[in-house]
Amino acid sequence: MSSELLTERRAATLVLTVSDPASRNTLSAQACAAGIEALSVAESDPSVQTIVLRGDGHHFCAGSHLQRVQPGVIDDLEASAEALQRFNDFTAALQVCPKPVIAAVEGLAAGGGFALALACDLIVAAADAQFVLPNAANGLAPEGGITWQLMQRVPRALALEWLWLGAPVAVERLQSLGIVNRVAGSGLALDQALHLAAQLGTVAPDATARVKELVNQCPGHSLLQQAALERDYLLQSLRGLDGEESVDAAPVPPA
Repeated sequence: MSSELLTERRAATLVLTVSDPASRNTLSAQACAAGIEALSVAESDPSVQTIVLRGDGHHFCAGSHLQRVQPGVIDDLEASAEALQRFNDFTAALQVCPKPVIAAVEGLAAGGGFALALACDLIVAAADAQFVLPNAANGLAPEGGITWQLMQRVPRALALEWLWLGAPVAVERLQSLGIVNRVAGSGLALDQALHLAAQLGTVAPDATARVKELVNQCPGHSLLQQAALERDYLLQSLRGLDGEESVDAAPVPPA
């Protein structure tokens, strides 16, 4: 059975659930396509302020739905190629979605599942969650853009150690490195993620979208280029209601 993507509204938060507990929620091409569509719909729906991504049952995600293939078995290889491409498209959609996306991680986030969590804007993880990159240990290359994601966050030597050895990385270590934002009790990652989503929902939607776009563009810009883009975005916001509200409500520091 291939995984499916379930959608549920929790107030102003859209909850996306990757569902195939028997496979620890490996992502099928169909589930990825459904996720891309759900993000597109949410983007144009003003009643959706935030998005939470989770796995069904006891685990987050064990990566994309792949099969080891024998030489000459073209159909299986083509199916795996489709699954990988859809997976890449889904992670890209999560990153460019203008609304905040929070990963709620319980249990295993393995290989592409680790990459999927990193594609989200923020991560809430249960204290006993396991982040692991087993691909190389199983004779496989990495997936889901995990090498790019890690190189944006940790030193090269640390990324190589995690990718080569495939040992679980403790949640506390990930939090100390700024990769995990909140640590929840076992079974409480979704509740904590929804609480964080509610906090983000109090920020003006245009402001959250502009901040995310600015942060996404940083790696390709010099300081002067980024500062110029911030200037342009700030002027745009000052022309709109969000800008007027933020200026009126902004606390003035004491003299």
